Amino acid sequence: MHDVIIIGGGPAGLTATVYAARKKLDTLVLTKEFGGQPMWTMEIENYMGYQFITGPELMEKFDEQARRHADNIKYEEVKKLIINDDGSFTVQSDQGEYTTKTVIIASGKRPRRLEVPGEVEFTGRGVSYCATCDGPLYSNKTVAVVGGGNSALQAALELSAVANKVYLVVRGGYSADPIIIDKLHQAKNVIELKGYISKAVRGEKYVEKLTVARKDRGEETDLDVQGVFVEIGLKPNSEFVEGIVALNNRREILVDGRCQTNIPGIFAAGDVTDGIDKQIVIAAGDGSKAALAVYEYLLHKK
Repeated sequence: MHDVIIIGGGPAGLTATVYAARKKLDTLVLTKEFGGQPMWTMEIENYMGYQFITGPELMEKFDEQARRHADNIKYEEVKKLIINDDGSFTVQSDQGEYTTKTVIIASGKRPRRLEVPGEVEFTGRGVSYCATCDGPLYSNKTVAVVGGGNSALQAALELSAVANKVYLVVRGGYSADPIIIDKLHQAKNVIELKGYISKAVRGEKYVEKLTVARKDRGEETDLDVQGVFVEIGLKPNSEFVEGIVALNNRREILVDGRCQTNIPGIFAAGDVTDGIDKQIVIAAGDGSKAALAVYEYLLHKK
Protein backbone atom coordinates (compact mmCIF):
# COMPACT_ATOMS: atom_id res chain seq x y z
CA MET A 1 0.00 0.00 0.00
CA HIS A 2 1.30 3.45 -0.92
CA ASP A 3 1.49 6.32 1.55
CA VAL A 4 0.11 8.72 -1.08
CA ILE A 5 -1.12 8.58 -4.65
CA ILE A 6 -0.88 11.86 -6.52
CA ILE A 7 -3.32 12.21 -9.43
CA GLY A 8 -2.03 14.66 -12.03
CA GLY A 9 1.25 15.58 -13.73
CA GLY A 10 1.01 19.37 -13.93
CA PRO A 11 2.55 22.03 -11.66
CA ALA A 12 0.53 20.99 -8.59
CA GLY A 13 1.05 17.26 -9.03
CA LEU A 14 4.78 17.41 -9.77
CA THR A 15 5.47 19.83 -6.92
CA ALA A 16 3.55 17.56 -4.55
CA THR A 17 5.69 14.69 -5.84
CA VAL A 18 8.93 16.44 -4.86
CA TYR A 19 7.68 17.38 -1.40
CA ALA A 20 6.20 13.93 -0.69
CA ALA A 21 9.35 12.15 -1.82
CA ARG A 22 11.56 14.43 0.30
CA LYS A 23 9.46 13.37 3.30
CA LYS A 24 10.28 9.75 2.38
CA LEU A 25 6.65 8.90 1.65
CA ASP A 26 5.94 5.92 -0.60
CA THR A 27 4.59 7.92 -3.54
CA LEU A 28 2.86 6.92 -6.77
CA VAL A 29 1.97 9.49 -9.42
CA LEU A 30 -0.79 8.73 -11.93
CA THR A 31 -1.36 11.17 -14.77
CA LYS A 32 -3.14 10.98 -18.10
CA GLU A 33 -0.60 13.29 -19.75
CA PHE A 34 2.49 15.25 -18.90
CA GLY A 35 2.67 18.90 -17.98
CA GLY A 36 -0.92 20.07 -17.71
CA GLN A 37 -2.08 23.44 -19.00
CA PRO A 38 1.39 25.08 -19.18
CA MET A 39 2.12 22.82 -22.14
CA TRP A 40 -0.25 25.05 -24.16
CA THR A 41 1.49 28.30 -23.21
CA MET A 42 4.42 29.77 -25.12
CA GLU A 43 5.01 32.91 -23.06
CA ILE A 44 5.37 32.84 -19.27
CA GLU A 45 6.67 36.05 -17.74
CA ASN A 46 5.31 35.82 -14.19
CA TYR A 47 6.88 32.64 -12.79
CA MET A 48 9.51 33.70 -10.28
CA GLY A 49 13.09 32.94 -11.19
CA TYR A 50 12.53 33.31 -14.93
CA GLN A 51 12.21 36.57 -16.82
CA PHE A 52 10.79 34.54 -19.70
CA ILE A 53 10.22 30.84 -20.28
CA THR A 54 7.86 28.76 -22.39
CA GLY A 55 5.36 26.41 -20.77
CA PRO A 56 6.94 23.22 -22.16
CA GLU A 57 10.40 24.36 -21.02
CA LEU A 58 9.15 25.09 -17.51
CA MET A 59 7.39 21.74 -17.20
CA GLU A 60 10.51 19.90 -18.41
CA LYS A 61 12.31 21.47 -15.47
CA PHE A 62 9.48 20.43 -13.12
CA ASP A 63 9.66 16.87 -14.48
CA GLU A 64 13.45 16.70 -14.16
CA GLN A 65 13.31 17.76 -10.53
CA ALA A 66 10.41 15.43 -9.72
CA ARG A 67 12.24 12.43 -11.20
CA ARG A 68 15.35 13.21 -9.16
CA HIS A 69 13.29 12.45 -6.07
CA ALA A 70 10.68 9.94 -7.28
CA ASP A 71 10.59 7.63 -10.30
CA ASN A 72 7.23 5.96 -9.70
CA ILE A 73 5.34 8.04 -12.27
CA LYS A 74 2.84 6.24 -14.50
CA TYR A 75 0.92 7.59 -17.48
CA GLU A 76 -2.54 6.24 -16.72
CA GLU A 77 -5.97 7.86 -16.67
CA VAL A 78 -7.73 7.63 -13.31
CA LYS A 79 -11.30 6.46 -13.67
CA LYS A 80 -12.55 5.97 -10.11
CA LEU A 81 -11.69 6.65 -6.48
CA ILE A 82 -13.06 4.30 -3.80
CA ILE A 83 -13.09 4.76 -0.02
CA ASN A 84 -12.33 1.42 1.63
CA ASP A 85 -13.84 0.23 4.92
CA ASP A 86 -10.53 0.61 6.76
CA GLY A 87 -10.19 4.27 5.73
CA SER A 88 -7.69 3.61 2.96
CA PHE A 89 -8.41 4.32 -0.69
CA THR A 90 -8.41 2.40 -3.95
CA VAL A 91 -7.57 4.27 -7.14
CA GLN A 92 -8.73 2.62 -10.35
CA SER A 93 -7.09 3.64 -13.62
CA ASP A 94 -7.46 2.50 -17.19
CA GLN A 95 -4.52 0.16 -16.62
CA GLY A 96 -4.66 -1.00 -13.02
CA GLU A 97 -5.81 -0.67 -9.44
CA TYR A 98 -3.81 0.74 -6.54
CA THR A 99 -4.35 1.15 -2.79
CA THR A 100 -3.10 4.05 -0.72
CA LYS A 101 -3.40 5.67 2.70
CA THR A 102 -3.95 9.14 1.23
CA VAL A 103 -4.70 10.83 -2.09
CA ILE A 104 -3.74 14.20 -3.56
CA ILE A 105 -6.01 15.15 -6.47
CA ALA A 106 -4.17 17.51 -8.81
CA SER A 107 -5.98 16.60 -12.03
CA GLY A 108 -6.36 20.17 -13.30
CA LYS A 109 -8.81 21.33 -15.93
CA ARG A 110 -9.55 20.80 -19.63
CA PRO A 111 -10.80 23.10 -22.40
CA ARG A 112 -14.49 23.98 -22.49
CA ARG A 113 -16.26 23.36 -25.82
CA LEU A 114 -18.44 25.76 -27.79
CA GLU A 115 -21.17 23.10 -28.14
CA VAL A 116 -22.11 24.23 -31.65
CA PRO A 117 -22.77 22.16 -34.81
CA GLY A 118 -19.59 21.06 -36.55
CA GLU A 119 -17.27 21.56 -33.58
CA VAL A 120 -16.78 17.90 -32.73
CA GLU A 121 -16.72 16.77 -36.37
CA PHE A 122 -13.95 19.22 -37.27
CA THR A 123 -11.82 18.78 -34.14
CA GLY A 124 -8.36 17.99 -35.46
CA ARG A 125 -9.43 19.17 -38.93
CA GLY A 126 -9.39 22.89 -38.25
CA VAL A 127 -10.91 23.12 -34.77
CA SER A 128 -8.23 23.35 -32.09
CA TYR A 129 -7.99 24.08 -28.38
CA CYS A 130 -4.26 24.81 -28.37
CA ALA A 131 -2.79 27.71 -30.35
CA THR A 132 0.67 26.85 -29.07
CA CYS A 133 0.38 23.30 -30.40
CA ASP A 134 -1.36 23.92 -33.72
CA GLY A 135 -0.68 27.57 -34.56
CA PRO A 136 2.34 26.90 -36.81
CA LEU A 137 0.07 24.87 -39.12
CA TYR A 138 -1.80 28.04 -40.11
CA SER A 139 1.02 30.06 -41.63
CA ASN A 140 -0.39 32.70 -44.01
CA LYS A 141 -3.95 31.44 -43.45
CA THR A 142 -7.02 33.03 -41.87
CA VAL A 143 -8.15 31.83 -38.46
CA ALA A 144 -10.63 32.70 -35.73
CA VAL A 145 -10.11 32.71 -31.98
CA VAL A 146 -13.20 32.49 -29.76
CA GLY A 147 -12.99 33.94 -26.26
CA GLY A 148 -12.22 37.11 -24.33
CA GLY A 149 -9.93 36.05 -21.50
CA ASN A 150 -6.16 35.88 -21.12
CA SER A 151 -5.85 32.57 -22.96
CA ALA A 152 -7.93 33.79 -25.91
CA LEU A 153 -6.06 37.06 -26.34
CA GLN A 154 -2.71 35.36 -25.95
CA ALA A 155 -3.76 32.82 -28.59
CA ALA A 156 -4.75 35.65 -30.93
CA LEU A 157 -1.38 37.30 -30.39
CA GLU A 158 0.52 34.07 -31.03
CA LEU A 159 -1.48 33.40 -34.18
CA SER A 160 -1.07 36.96 -35.46
CA ALA A 161 2.64 36.22 -35.86
CA VAL A 162 2.01 33.34 -38.28
CA ALA A 163 -1.47 33.76 -39.76
CA ASN A 164 -2.45 36.24 -42.45
CA LYS A 165 -5.58 37.35 -40.56
CA VAL A 166 -7.00 36.60 -37.11
CA TYR A 167 -10.65 37.15 -36.17
CA LEU A 168 -11.17 37.49 -32.41
CA VAL A 169 -14.78 36.60 -31.60
CA VAL A 170 -15.83 37.89 -28.19
CA ARG A 171 -19.27 37.46 -26.64
CA GLY A 172 -18.95 40.55 -24.43
CA GLY A 173 -16.01 42.57 -23.16
CA TYR A 174 -12.50 41.41 -22.44
CA SER A 175 -11.64 39.78 -19.11
CA ALA A 176 -7.90 39.72 -19.79
CA ASP A 177 -4.99 41.50 -18.13
CA PRO A 178 -4.48 45.10 -19.36
CA ILE A 179 -0.96 44.35 -20.60
CA ILE A 180 -2.27 41.62 -22.91
CA ILE A 181 -5.06 43.87 -24.19
CA ASP A 182 -2.50 46.57 -24.96
CA LYS A 183 -0.36 44.08 -26.91
CA LEU A 184 -3.44 42.90 -28.81
CA HIS A 185 -4.25 46.41 -29.98
CA GLN A 186 -0.76 46.65 -31.46
CA ALA A 187 -1.34 43.64 -33.71
CA LYS A 188 -2.38 44.98 -37.12
CA ASN A 189 -3.88 41.74 -38.47
CA VAL A 190 -6.25 40.99 -35.58
CA ILE A 191 -9.89 41.89 -36.30
CA GLU A 192 -11.92 42.26 -33.11
CA LEU A 193 -15.56 41.14 -33.28
CA LYS A 194 -17.06 42.15 -29.95
CA GLY A 195 -20.64 41.24 -29.15
CA TYR A 196 -20.66 38.14 -31.37
CA ILE A 197 -21.47 34.53 -30.55
CA SER A 198 -20.41 31.42 -32.44
CA LYS A 199 -23.20 29.51 -34.15
CA ALA A 200 -21.60 26.75 -36.26
CA VAL A 201 -18.40 25.44 -37.80
CA ARG A 202 -18.75 24.52 -41.47
CA GLY A 203 -16.77 22.94 -44.26
CA GLU A 204 -16.26 19.82 -46.35
CA LYS A 205 -13.25 17.79 -45.22
CA TYR A 206 -11.72 20.67 -43.25
CA VAL A 207 -12.93 23.89 -41.65
CA GLU A 208 -13.93 26.51 -44.21
CA LYS A 209 -16.24 28.85 -42.28
CA LEU A 210 -17.20 29.93 -38.79
CA THR A 211 -20.74 31.26 -38.57
CA VAL A 212 -21.15 34.01 -35.98
CA ALA A 213 -24.13 36.14 -34.97
CA ARG A 214 -24.55 39.56 -33.39
CA LYS A 215 -25.84 39.18 -29.85
CA ASP A 216 -28.07 42.22 -30.07
CA ARG A 217 -29.62 41.69 -33.51
CA GLY A 218 -29.04 38.04 -34.31
CA GLU A 219 -27.61 38.78 -37.75
CA GLU A 220 -25.44 35.89 -38.91
CA THR A 221 -22.15 36.24 -40.75
CA ASP A 222 -19.88 33.58 -42.24
CA LEU A 223 -16.18 34.12 -41.59
CA ASP A 224 -13.96 32.47 -44.21
CA VAL A 225 -11.40 30.73 -42.02
CA GLN A 226 -9.25 27.63 -42.17
CA GLY A 227 -8.88 27.30 -38.40
CA VAL A 228 -11.00 27.90 -35.29
CA PHE A 229 -9.25 28.12 -31.92
CA VAL A 230 -11.59 27.72 -28.95
CA GLU A 231 -10.45 29.56 -25.82
CA ILE A 232 -13.56 29.97 -23.68
CA GLY A 233 -12.37 28.59 -20.39
CA LEU A 234 -11.76 25.28 -18.71
CA LYS A 235 -13.67 22.51 -16.94
CA PRO A 236 -12.25 20.75 -13.86
CA ASN A 237 -11.27 17.10 -14.27
CA SER A 238 -13.30 16.03 -11.26
CA GLU A 239 -15.73 13.48 -12.70
CA PHE A 240 -14.01 10.55 -11.01
CA VAL A 241 -14.64 12.01 -7.54
CA GLU A 242 -18.24 13.11 -8.01
CA GLY A 243 -20.21 11.74 -5.08
CA ILE A 244 -17.00 11.20 -3.11
CA VAL A 245 -15.82 14.69 -2.18
CA ALA A 246 -17.72 17.97 -2.00
CA LEU A 247 -17.80 20.08 -5.18
CA ASN A 248 -19.04 23.59 -5.87
CA ASN A 249 -21.46 24.54 -8.66
CA ARG A 250 -18.54 24.69 -11.12
CA ARG A 251 -17.60 21.11 -10.14
CA GLU A 252 -14.38 22.30 -8.52
CA ILE A 253 -13.25 20.42 -5.41
CA LEU A 254 -13.84 22.34 -2.18
CA VAL A 255 -10.73 22.57 0.00
CA ASP A 256 -9.62 24.38 3.12
CA GLY A 257 -6.40 26.33 3.62
CA ARG A 258 -4.41 23.09 3.94
CA CYS A 259 -5.80 21.55 0.75
CA GLN A 260 -7.96 19.14 2.78
CA THR A 261 -11.29 18.08 1.28
CA ASN A 262 -14.33 17.09 3.33
CA ILE A 263 -13.03 13.50 3.41
CA PRO A 264 -10.09 12.84 5.77
CA GLY A 265 -7.12 11.56 3.80
CA ILE A 266 -8.20 13.10 0.49
CA PHE A 267 -6.44 16.33 -0.45
CA ALA A 268 -6.68 18.45 -3.62
CA ALA A 269 -4.37 21.02 -5.20
CA GLY A 270 -4.21 23.35 -8.17
CA ASP A 271 -6.81 24.29 -10.76
CA VAL A 272 -9.17 21.40 -9.94
CA THR A 273 -9.95 23.11 -6.62
CA ASP A 274 -12.13 26.11 -5.79
CA GLY A 275 -9.09 28.36 -5.32
CA ILE A 276 -9.85 31.87 -6.56
CA ASP A 277 -6.95 32.37 -8.97
CA LYS A 278 -5.59 29.85 -11.48
CA GLN A 279 -1.87 30.45 -11.89
CA ILE A 280 1.14 28.14 -12.26
CA VAL A 281 2.81 29.52 -9.15
CA ILE A 282 -0.39 29.07 -7.11
CA ALA A 283 -0.84 25.50 -8.32
CA ALA A 284 2.77 24.71 -7.41
CA GLY A 285 2.24 26.24 -3.97
CA ASP A 286 -0.89 24.16 -3.50
CA GLY A 287 1.07 21.03 -4.41
CA SER A 288 3.66 21.71 -1.72
CA LYS A 289 0.99 22.48 0.87
CA ALA A 290 -0.94 19.32 0.05
CA ALA A 291 2.12 17.09 0.36
CA LEU A 292 3.12 18.64 3.69
CA ALA A 293 -0.46 18.27 4.93
CA VAL A 294 -0.42 14.60 3.89
CA TYR A 295 2.80 14.03 5.84
CA GLU A 296 1.31 15.62 8.97
CA TYR A 297 -1.93 13.66 8.53
CA LEU A 298 -0.05 10.34 8.31
CA LEU A 299 2.18 11.25 11.25
CA HIS A 300 -0.78 11.93 13.50
CA LYS A 301 -2.70 8.92 12.22
CA LYS A 302 0.16 6.59 13.18
